[in-house]
Order: sequence, then structure tokens, then C-alpha cells
Amino acid sequence: MQMREAAEQVLFARTLEEKLQLSPIDVSDELPGSAILTPDGPGRPDELRIVEKGVRADFPGVNKLDDDRERGRMMHFLANHELLAAELMALVLLKFPDAPKEYRAGVYEAMREEQMHTLMYLRRMKECGVQFGELPLNNYFWRLIAPMETPMDFVTRLNLTFEQANLDFSKHYAELFRQAGDTATAGVLEKIYQDEIGHVGHGVKWFRKWKDKEDNDWNAFKKSLVFPFSASKAKGIAPFNAEGRRLAGFDDDFIDHLEVYEQSRGRTPVVHWFNPNAELEVAARRRGEKFQPKKMSLAMEHDAEMVMLAWSRRDDVALMRKPPTKEHLAYLKRAGFLIPEIVELGKLDDRKLGGLRPWAWTPEVSELFHPHHERVSQSSSWQWREPIPDEWLSKEIGVRLHDLLDTTDRPSVCVDMESAMACLEAHLVHGPALIKGAYGCAGRDHLKVAAGEEPAARDWLSRVLRQHGKVVIEVWRDRVADFSALYEMDNEKVQLAGLTVMENDSRGRFVTSRVAQKWGSILDEEVAAFLFREADVMQWYQEKIPAALRELLPGYVGPLGVDAMVFRNADESLGWTPVVELNARMTMGRVALELLAKSRPGASGRLSFLRTADFKNKDVKDIMKGSLQEGGILLNDPTQAHQFLVHWMVNPPAQAQKH
Repeated sequence: MQMREAAEQVLFARTLEEKLQLSPIDVSDELPGSAILTPDGPGRPDELRIVEKGVRADFPGVNKLDDDRERGRMMHFLANHELLAAELMALVLLKFPDAPKEYRAGVYEAMREEQMHTLMYLRRMKECGVQFGELPLNNYFWRLIAPMETPMDFVTRLNLTFEQANLDFSKHYAELFRQAGDTATAGVLEKIYQDEIGHVGHGVKWFRKWKDKEDNDWNAFKKSLVFPFSASKAKGIAPFNAEGRRLAGFDDDFIDHLEVYEQSRGRTPVVHWFNPNAELEVAARRRGEKFQPKKMSLAMEHDAEMVMLAWSRRDDVALMRKPPTKEHLAYLKRAGFLIPEIVELGKLDDRKLGGLRPWAWTPEVSELFHPHHERVSQSSSWQWREPIPDEWLSKEIGVRLHDLLDTTDRPSVCVDMESAMACLEAHLVHGPALIKGAYGCAGRDHLKVAAGEEPAARDWLSRVLRQHGKVVIEVWRDRVADFSALYEMDNEKVQLAGLTVMENDSRGRFVTSRVAQKWGSILDEEVAAFLFREADVMQWYQEKIPAALRELLPGYVGPLGVDAMVFRNADESLGWTPVVELNARMTMGRVALELLAKSRPGASGRLSFLRTADFKNKDVKDIMKGSLQEGGILLNDPTQAHQFLVHWMVNPPAQAQKH
């Protein structure tokens, strides 16, 4: 019998009996014939025709493994996959008669095994009370693989993607069924797992023969895949099976990269970007200069990119200047994080997108994302946007919020030296004053001034007015507590996401954000009593401020943060300022809040920025191990950190009120 005859029977037979009549072991490949065109689908009896909207089985959980009907549905789904695999292998033999004889022999052997797998599933399915064809059959594999143009396409799409994913699924479910006492189903899956190792191994062998020799296996594999394929589809929705991949011939580098790789499996991904120096960028542009971040600002951009983990989903894209090492991504996965797809800046492809979410919408970001704006789904709230007005990223916007709320102690905005000095002198009559550059953030370009320090203040003001164009001057307060209210705003509403407690250093720079599901539980008792009993804090942040934000920021869509503080008066009583600053962007407080949402219920958390200088004499592995042992996680890769380590600590529910 010729190999071509056997392939034609498997692909074109109209009865299941003919299709699954086991092809002979010994066949001749002396007459491979001419290449055929790809048919619309394989030959099938009417009840087994594949359709685009066929049933996809939800694999039974551990608690349903003893339900015959559920098992039968799963076998029905898998039997169609095995039959499609056999038909696609037959198609390879008929489409590529000139492929190497050794390659064709391996495909033929695998086709026979797929016939056997289908028969095994059919027998087990029947024992579970389900008949093949009683549920619609999905054509997913055929649609994605049949248009292949070369044998290499088949290798990368079936062997190295779908069959590789089955190394995870078949091994995992075989173990689950055996634990549940279903040795018959376990035996089927174990046999298929062993054969799958061989199929994938055959693919690995020819992939290495045909790939670009300049590329390693991992890079060559990623390059070979075109949408909707991605390397993430080469992993099953089951525990990652590194051992099976080694047996199939993959090297450790490939396995390590694949284990931590993520890409959307269907949902259009939202693209996230971290640009923490938004205010400084705008200030430079207003001066007519190109923004060139200084050492610490540059370090913040590079070191804190992984905070995007907080608000991104597994099938989103985190656009990064320098992706972390695969070892660090593995560390984060072991710590329980679902990693989004990480794409290096400049390498975002042309796929459909579910939205664009930068830290802040600055001119630089609008320019960066503009080439992708037409690919964003029209139903998404996170469309490409023009830069927000400069004022919305300045301290002045907070002063305007004061005006709308009609608060006391309104800060003053000054645009020249004369008005700034006059305002400063008026404030100094009542005590020290605080001057802020309009586009300063995280405590940068802030100056406390006491009576008698006006000459030094004048020199400082000369520089800051030149850099920022304006300053904000306010009363210096004896701070007791800093906190922040976080919002999400769209065209319809302003939603309070939560409140956090902030800790800043002596210069007003961000150090820590503390969060808990019950915000009052992490406040000092005296502060909590004042805010909830005297200040009526929640009415402000649930009603007054959202109403003012809608009026103040028309058309804004995205995250917002309103910083506030409690202070000590001269008579030792407490007072508060409901608005210290308004940030029309993402904030570290929101990062902490989103991280908490991914943690255990009832817990509290602490997001901190540590200095690498404090860990100079410590081994990186010891730092990471120590952090995990204490319940903490280093979000950024310490081997790549310039100045900062971003540390997230979760306190269990019982400790939530103690921290």
C-alpha cells in the first residue's frame, strides 16, 4: 500500500469506520503523487461535520471527575481533536509530497497513533454514555493549521504548539483521574501522553533542521508564529510540565522562557505603559526643551516598571523599556502573580487591541501610542487620546479643586518672582510656608521656608520659576498623617476605588503606601476618630469630591488620586486638608490598592520603595528569599535595579490591624 493511499483514506473517507481503519505499519512512499490544494474541510459523515461554533468542553474539576456525563463530554471534545490531528497529518502527506522521506515517515507513524487515540476516546466515551456526534464538533484546529504553506508551518503549529500544550493537559488529567479511581480514563490519557512526547520530539527534530541557525530555539519559535498563534498556546491550562518537554528534546533555555511567557489567548489585550515622570516631561516641553530625565528620574522609569503587574491582567500587554530576566519572572510566578505578556518597547505588533492605559497621558505617550490607535476596539473605554492639558498635571489643578470645594487655607499660585515673594511674606507672618514647583512630584522641587530665610528662598525661586513657570505656596503644617483617595473616572461617573495611607520621608518623597480592605483599620486611633467623627471624611470622598472632579476634568478617562493630610494645630487639636494635591494619572497608592485586590481576603499590604544602596553587601538571592519568607515580594528584578527595589508585603488578615 502506498502512503498516499492511506493518507487519502484518513482525510477523505466519509465514514468513521473507514477513517479509523488503522493504516498498515509498512507502506511505500515511492509514489507520493502531486501536491493537493487544501480542502475546505476533511471528509466526514454528516453527524461528524466540523463547524466554527462547535462545543468546547469545560474540563471537569476534581469534584466532578466521577460524573460520567461530564467525562463523556470531555472525551467527545478530545476525540474530535485526535481525529482532526490524524486528518491534518494526512493533509501534510498530501500537500507536501516533496518533503524529506524521513520527515514524512515520522508524520505517517504519528497519524496512525492519532487514529488509535481517537478509538480509545470513542470506547471510553461510549462507556460514559455519550455517542460521538451527539454534540457539535469544533473546526478550530482545522481553521488554524490547514492553511499551512510549508511543513515547517505544521511543525510549529501542531507539534510545537497544540501537541506541546497537551503535554501539560494529558499528564495532569491522567493523574487526577487516577486519584479519583478512574483507572480506565487515566490509562487512556497516560498512553496519549507518552505518544505525545514522541510527536513533539519529532517536531523538535525537524524544527531545528529548518530554523534559522543564527537563532536559538526560543527566538526561532516565537518568530515562526503568526497571529492568532502565540507561544502561550503551547502551554496547557494545567500545571506546567517541564519534565515532559525535556523528554521531547527541548533545552532548558526554551523551557524556562516558555514557562514564564504569557500572551492573550483570545481577549484583545490592553496595553500598559509606565511613564512616572509625566510632570517633569510636561515642564520640559513648556520650556521648549526635550525631556532628558536625570539619574534618579531615569532610575524610577527603569526600576519600577513592574508595578504594571498591579493593574494589568494576565492576557494584557506590559510595554517595557527592559524586560526582567526569565528567572525573575519565574520568581514572581512562584509568588502567585499572573504575569501579563511583556513586550519590549518598539516591538508591539499589529494585533487588535483592547485599550491603551499609560501611567499618564502626556504628549510623549500620545505620540508613542498613536501608530496603534486604529487597532483599539471601538467598544473599549481606553481609546487613544490627545495629551491631557498641561494644567491637569500641575499643582495648580489641586488649587482649582480647592476653589470648587470652597475650602479654607487655599494655596496660592504665583507666576513670577514679585508675586511669589509677596505671597511668601504674607504666609510667613503666620509661620513657616511650603513652596512647590508647579510640576514637581514625589517631593521634588519642594522647599520649606521659615522667617529670615527669604534670601535663600529667592535664589531657589529663581531656579524653580524658570523650570516650572509657576509655583504654589501654602501654609506649612505639622503633619500627623498623609492619605490618598483613589478614583477611576470615565465619561459617566467618578468611582471611588479606595483610600490608602502614605508614608513620605522628611523631604516629602514617597516611601510607602499602606492599604487594607477596611481603611480605618490602618489609621492611628486618634486620627481615625477625628476623620470619621469630626471631619465626616467619607462624605467628602464619596460625594463632594467626585462631583467637583466631574466639573473640573471634563472628558477625562482614567485613574485619579487626591492626596490629603491630617495635621496638628498649635493647641494640639487635629485639623485636616481634604486636598493637598490632585494627580490626574496613576499613583503608587492605586498600585498598592490593586495589589491588595489580588491578595487574600481580609489582608492588608504595604508597597515600599527601598534603596539598592542599603543592600550593597547582600546577595541578590538572599534578598529575594528573605523577602518571600517574610511574606514580601520584590516586584522588580534586583539584578537589573539601578536605585530602587519595589517591595510588596502582604500581612495576613489576623495582622491587618497591627500594621
